[in-house]
Amino acid sequence: MSNVLAIATVTETLRRSLEKALKADLPVASNGVEAKAVRPGTAGNLLPKVGVNVFLYQVLPNAAFRNDDVPTRREDGTAARRPRAALNLHYLLSCYGEEDELEPQRVLASVSRSLHARPIITRAMISKVIQKCVADKADHYLKDSDLADEVEIVRLSPLSLNLEELSKLWSVFFQTPYVLSVAYLASVVLIDGDDMPQPSLPVSGRNLYGSPFRQPLIEQVTPIGGSGFPLLADSTLVIRGERLSGPAAKVRLNELEANPQSVSDRRITLDLSTLSAGSLRAGVLAVQVIQPMAMGTPPVLHRGVESNVAATVIRPTISAPPTLANVKTDAKNRHSADMMVKVKPAIGKTQRVMLLLNEINQNEPEAFTFAAKPRNADSDTITIPVSGLKKADYFVRIQVDGAENILDPDPGSAAFGPKVTVP
Repeated sequence: MSNVLAIATVTETLRRSLEKALKADLPVASNGVEAKAVRPGTAGNLLPKVGVNVFLYQVLPNAAFRNDDVPTRREDGTAARRPRAALNLHYLLSCYGEEDELEPQRVLASVSRSLHARPIITRAMISKVIQKCVADKADHYLKDSDLADEVEIVRLSPLSLNLEELSKLWSVFFQTPYVLSVAYLASVVLIDGDDMPQPSLPVSGRNLYGSPFRQPLIEQVTPIGGSGFPLLADSTLVIRGERLSGPAAKVRLNELEANPQSVSDRRITLDLSTLSAGSLRAGVLAVQVIQPMAMGTPPVLHRGVESNVAATVIRPTISAPPTLANVKTDAKNRHSADMMVKVKPAIGKTQRVMLLLNEINQNEPEAFTFAAKPRNADSDTITIPVSGLKKADYFVRIQVDGAENILDPDPGSAAFGPKVTVP
């Protein structure tokens, strides 16, 4: 970890290491050598007469460590881990001295050799610089720096700035003449935040699960009698496909999950009559095979793999002969009434219901369609106003969300109809 003194510590360590190298390489310089860290063009005697000036001119995020810091906080805002900023420091090293003695060039050569020979700022270098700073001044601003404890070491590398880039860089210093300069990159400098994460409990146990990807596939959904038979609310549903079996395989019917009676790799059967009353409605039924996975200690079912969704239709059944009430006759001998139809399964209050009547045994039979009025509750009995009927027998069909009941038009059949007689 490292605190907010990290950048200043890097600059001071770099300055002192360069000053040490210059004193070793240029012992007979005209005015003595030194390394400073001030802004180029600073008035007064702050710039070195002979030596190098270390100026931090740009700070950018480090691309490699930029995403290592997320996420640092939980959904409630508490710290999950200590936030950390990763930075790259760009330094301009400007060389000063007497031009007729070629001192700037000699300084540049010493700086380049020193940084090439040791392109890192070690923990020992940082610790020694902090000790010297505190020895010179007890309350020195670097006394609390902890950069030496950071895991990542700061590395130095030269930047290849061409003449145009150097001219643009020096143009930001107002009325400051250019001096011989090179640029270096110090990376990476990590700065940790002050937020302390809340400690979490240790992991008491570990579970590792491996499972091959084996997605079930539904190929066909039919009643147990086959595709030629209608699917009713009390029918047995047969699902055929591949990879249907599983340790806890279930069948999802719209939003309802049910346990099937038998499961094999190619076939699943489910008796719809075993489901709770009112759980199914007539109309389109979305069927899906789901295979949850038991995980944890103790094992708990979690979401596993799911098959494709296959669609089928549950047909309504008229469970009792329709009846008429409030029968009225108009001047044309046409009848109107309220027809009560008992339906299985119960009809939801938002389902669309249509009543279809077809006249029986007439040369020119008439057909009628009536829409049910909006309802306030689910019910297995629905009342639909009918009108314009003549005295006759009618086949009765009911459509619930497009699903229609089965009609038996054979008079010799015990299930002839269903029908209603208009007196």
